Amino acid sequence: MNETGARLPKYHRIADALREQIRTGRLAPGDRLPAETAIAATHHTSVPTVRQAMSVLRAEGLIESRHGIGTFVRATHRLQRRSRNRYGEARGRDGLLTNTLRHEIASVGIEPAPEQIADCLNVEAGTEVVARHRRLYDEEDRLTEIGASYLPKDIAAGTYLEEPTVVPKALFRCVEDLTGRRYTDARDQVTARRATDAEADRFGLPLGAYVLHLIHTATDENGDVLEVSESIWPADNVIFVDHYPIPAGPTGETGSEI
Repeated sequence: MNETGARLPKYHRIADALREQIRTGRLAPGDRLPAETAIAATHHTSVPTVRQAMSVLRAEGLIESRHGIGTFVRATHRLQRRSRNRYGEARGRDGLLTNTLRHEIASVGIEPAPEQIADCLNVEAGTEVVARHRRLYDEEDRLTEIGASYLPKDIAAGTYLEEPTVVPKALFRCVEDLTGRRYTDARDQVTARRATDAEADRFGLPLGAYVLHLIHTATDENGDVLEVSESIWPADNVIFVDHYPIPAGPTGETGSEI
């Protein structure tokens, strides 16, 4: 256990251990969890502490209690993000990129670009951009994603993209229509980090929970940035899927890779 983990409350460490068993399949959907007394004995703690851990997992939607029977692992439906094929799929249909989720526009307006976003836009931090902040909800109306799109003012200012309403089709198609320029290249940068207090509160996450933070940069054929967007998900709720051809020979790309 690392030093940070050792500082977490006991109930949080128990929740982490059970969550890992669920993630790896040692506890599969439908499996009954051991009795609270057994879990307490395993972790050398008290039953009330175990109940706190169970409350964390229940709030995350990982387990459910059935009165008079026990506690069971819930069947989970993780969101799948298929980054490489998203644009092509959206060109062939109407609606938004994530059209299975309910979109809510939290706020829209001109605001200074945060440092990390400004860096992707190739502008100085604090440069004004049009920002569209959104929240996405699943079929049970649970918050699944917090996100935002940042657009250069010369693209979006004074257009319907400044209105606090959900756009009628994928945002990139709206930008293409307004500018006559085409999205031709995209770069995704994903970071795993601990949730901020505000993020934990919105998602209903426990102390120390992780989120995945994606920053997506899209450029046109001249390499000019058309849009930078960010998406934040609870780390346990999303899977990234990528399918791509493998080059037959050297590509000339360099750099450290995992």
